[in-house]
Amino acid sequence: MSSRIAGLSAIAPNYKGLLSDIWGVLHNGQTVNDCTVEALGNFRKDFGKVILITNAPRPSAQICEQLDSLGVPRDCYDAVVTSGDVTRAELTKIGKKKVFHLGHERNLPLFEGLGLELVGEDEAEMICCTSLLDNLTETPDDYDALLHRLAKRHLPFVCANPDRIADQGGKLVYCAGALADRYEAYGGEIVMAGKPEAPIYEASLAKFTEINGAPIAKSDILIIGDAMPTDMRGGHYQKIDALFITAGIHAQDFGPMDAPDDDRVSLRLTHEDVETVGFMTRLAW
Repeated sequence: MSSRIAGLSAIAPNYKGLLSDIWGVLHNGQTVNDCTVEALGNFRKDFGKVILITNAPRPSAQICEQLDSLGVPRDCYDAVVTSGDVTRAELTKIGKKKVFHLGHERNLPLFEGLGLELVGEDEAEMICCTSLLDNLTETPDDYDALLHRLAKRHLPFVCANPDRIADQGGKLVYCAGALADRYEAYGGEIVMAGKPEAPIYEASLAKFTEINGAPIAKSDILIIGDAMPTDMRGGHYQKIDALFITAGIHAQDFGPMDAPDDDRVSLRLTHEDVETVGFMTRLAW
């Protein structure tokens, strides 16, 4: 049974690298968790490297700019690895040129420099889904007919953000992963580049080697995240230790956000069949 950990300092000496989620751990899209900034900074100063790993469907440079705009200091992390970075490699690997982009135009930098042609639904050879067009008002039901039509054509569906839901300023909104689930249910072929699948962790391990000057073993890495299906499941698949943050997308399942019921958290982790080193309400030192 998992138990509450008082602070990252209690387990930090066990690790040489952190893979920390961004949205749900470091911020909620609007507000930065200052205690998390402090914890990451302290670990980086005294124990090892910090990589921020996210299912954001955009290149890492854009995410760094977003973190700057939110006031997250760059000295609390060493690098960022995004689902967008990995998606670019997957799109190139498929080898088709005509792409139907399903998502908001803010995600268009994902395709820059890849030599792909963005086309309409009828011309598409593959689909790349980055988000809903308006995640504040839409649900997967709004895309049902479109996804059904596309699945009948057996087009590859590359999901650039495997998250199903995210906390946006206290409101739970749907993400691209929810559309990928619907597409797969209709018989379509999906490719998931981000968490919990292997490619984003392979990219993260390579980044650790680059910034550390030598590889960091999986046994010396700690994953930190708030999502069972992506962060905790990713740790399970990769056999990397994981620390669960309760004040994220599952917060309402555990009682008051700032005073979750420890037994309910522990039972949920057991039910999900994921192994963790423990849990915290918010990442703090």
